[in-house]
Amino acid sequence: MRVYTESFSFKTRGPIDIIDITGNVQKIVTKSQIKNGIAHIFAPHATGIIVLTENEENLLDDIRRLLEDLVPEGGNYAHPSNAHAHLRSLLLPPDKTVPVVDGRLALGTWQSIMFIETDIYPRTRTVIVTVMGE
Repeated sequence: MRVYTESFSFKTRGPIDIIDITGNVQKIVTKSQIKNGIAHIFAPHATGIIVLTENEENLLDDIRRLLEDLVPEGGNYAHPSNAHAHLRSLLLPPDKTVPVVDGRLALGTWQSIMFIETDIYPRTRTVIVTVMGE
């Protein structure tokens, strides 16, 4: 079995910015030359989330509203300034694992790999992709 790891960075625009990173991940899978295995996608951030969902603007707005409703910004939190961002990140994981088949991410018809920024201001984020297989 071979293992290939690479990361990429991008800028977010602030709270609950949702960015499609599918193309970046697929480029790394292709570069790995691994035909069959898995790709693990990980965001090493306390306030970043990785999800698999449809990249459709109304649905993305629904996701934003869900996170805002579940953990409102103005809640009575002990942590200063951005507790809501950390709490939102507890709801969804910072990673996903996707099968690789014939050198391609084996995503469903409407699935995209999305990064969700939960912090209170724009940031530069990094995602680490590890591809394992043969």
